[in-house]
Amino acid sequence: MAAHYGRRLRKRAATTAVAAVAMAALTASQAPGFAGTPNREREAAGGSGASAPPGTPIDGGSPYHTDLPPLVRPDRPDASADLPGGPGDSPGRGPLIATGPAERGIPATVLDAYKRAEASLRESNPGCNLPWQLLAAIGKVESGQARGGAVDADGTTFTPILGPQLNGVGFANITDTDGGAYDGDTTHDRAVGPMQFIPSTWAGWGRDGNGDGVRNPNNIYDAALAAGSYLCAGGRDLSDPADLDRAILGYNPSREYLRTVLSWFEYYKTGTHEVPDGAGTPSRRDPADAGEGRNPGKPGGTSDKPGKKPDKNEGNEGKPGKPDRPEPPAGGSGGGDKPAPEPTRSPSPRGARPGVRPGGRRGDHLTAEAGEEFALSPRVRARTATGKPVSGVAVRYEIVGETDTRFAGNVRRAVVVTGEDGVAVAPRLRAGERTGEFTVRATAPGRNLPAVDFASTVTAPPVPGADTLARTDTEVLRATAGAEFTAPLSVLATAEGRPVAGVPVTATMITSDAVNPAQNTAGPYFKGADGNPLRVLEGLKTDAQGRLTLPQIFADDQTGTFRLRLTTADGTVLVVDLLVTAPTAG
Repeated sequence: MAAHYGRRLRKRAATTAVAAVAMAALTASQAPGFAGTPNREREAAGGSGASAPPGTPIDGGSPYHTDLPPLVRPDRPDASADLPGGPGDSPGRGPLIATGPAERGIPATVLDAYKRAEASLRESNPGCNLPWQLLAAIGKVESGQARGGAVDADGTTFTPILGPQLNGVGFANITDTDGGAYDGDTTHDRAVGPMQFIPSTWAGWGRDGNGDGVRNPNNIYDAALAAGSYLCAGGRDLSDPADLDRAILGYNPSREYLRTVLSWFEYYKTGTHEVPDGAGTPSRRDPADAGEGRNPGKPGGTSDKPGKKPDKNEGNEGKPGKPDRPEPPAGGSGGGDKPAPEPTRSPSPRGARPGVRPGGRRGDHLTAEAGEEFALSPRVRARTATGKPVSGVAVRYEIVGETDTRFAGNVRRAVVVTGEDGVAVAPRLRAGERTGEFTVRATAPGRNLPAVDFASTVTAPPVPGADTLARTDTEVLRATAGAEFTAPLSVLATAEGRPVAGVPVTATMITSDAVNPAQNTAGPYFKGADGNPLRVLEGLKTDAQGRLTLPQIFADDQTGTFRLRLTTADGTVLVVDLLVTAPTAG
């Protein structure tokens, strides 16, 4: 349901760094996305315009369940959403199965896995706005909720859920990539587990969702978190219908698949309940029972029969589109530095008129030390002209300026939707190593409203100080003229008897003048990157234990006793003698 925004963004100063958005009165508040939005409105908003991304789908093109949820008959607006459906209720959309409340039941462990994945991604990638009902919809379509909850207490399926062999006959042609470790097939890959990952995709997107240290595609906790991470990739905001469509099409580039998943998604958003494991209502067809082709005798063809896999290019003829298949993140972590697309909104309700409020004061100045999290997160509040909070408003936060500071998920942009209190809190900010000023900008995408800027600064961390600098041994440092010193020089920095990490130290070769020592131009030296002598080294720092081992020291042809001075940034000094002797005869 659409909201018609007012023409002001308003910010008030407080310790919470809050800004306010003046909104027109809404007919109702809704959760993020298009809950209850008719298909024609969704199409008008551009959600159905997303093109199927190229490349191999996450499940390799394996068959999926085309069963749809029970229908609410349009001629009976007060009819139960749990009425049974039949093939005649929805011509051309495939068979409808099961009846009544049983279709809303999700096995306990499976439901817990979906909700836990949502909670994990809300923390690690809040701008994605992943609802657990979307995972439930995909789990329903891919495996019938892990075959009706046939999992053990840890969430692992009692027997592997395997798709057909991906040998190019009606599906993708993927030769074995896992040595049969997951799918038991050493010739070709098969889609594996309750969320039907092909092994090559799992290699990049697998996650440990139950904290047992293992990434197992046959475990519903691992598979649900991996699926959620995949759907959120590339900075997607799943409260934006266009991003939602692209994410689902990235799972399987089929319009029928998209429609089926969206049907279950909307159905689960209207209500679900937990049922015991093994007591769920699995769909009639299992991936492993689906045969080896969409249309026997016609490899790669599309069958018009209900329950068969449609051609993966259905609905995309002549629409190449942009590649949208996400790449696995380095190190197995979600996120990336891609900006999140702007959310698309459905038309505003008729008669909605913006309420305008005067601009407010600037919010708190955000500060953090380099490498640390910001203590405060920018917030905006959406409210009507009469001051009532408005939920479901998309707010885009963007980092502007030359900085390596990023939101959680390592992104520069994030779209967050206001909650029931009308407040949208930006994801956590983590300062980079670059110091200086930048701006966090809050806008309402697609609306003619001025931006609200939060001034932000990254400061250098305080320089650690030490009251004592001492050698870690008492050995005399000596060398023969023209050679290198035989022992390394190590020192320990302490403050009130405790080692101090990160203490900056400068090493300088000095003359032996006790009254006015100067930098020496002869005698022992360090070597620069080019191999030339250096008699001053800056930028040295003690390690986590407060220790510093200096680079190798060399002697030139001068003999005698020389001096090396070590100085900390706060003025603590240590002077070390360096003895250079003449070479022995012969």
